[in-house]
Amino acid sequence: MIPVRDTPSGATFQVKVHPRAKKNAITGEAGEALKLALTAPPLEGRANESCIAFFAEFLNVPRSSVTIAAGESSRNKVIRVRGLSAAQVKAKLSGK
Repeated sequence: MIPVRDTPSGATFQVKVHPRAKKNAITGEAGEALKLALTAPPLEGRANESCIAFFAEFLNVPRSSVTIAAGESSRNKVIRVRGLSAAQVKAKLSGK
């Protein structure tokens, strides 16, 4: 399981994005990051928007609660989720 950290502004975790995939899905882990396949291309912020929408739906939180804390122009990103603790995020990521 990847590390999920509590910060004053929300729980954070790392993601490695694979744009232009066949479907939106978590496909595994790469080191300390989740591997995330997205159908959106990495143009004009579409992959970032798709990433935010995916985690908002997956974690069942409003879109405004999910932000990209670092790596907006990179495949390696840090996702911040306000309103959930690290333990709650870990439980949802592990399917419990």
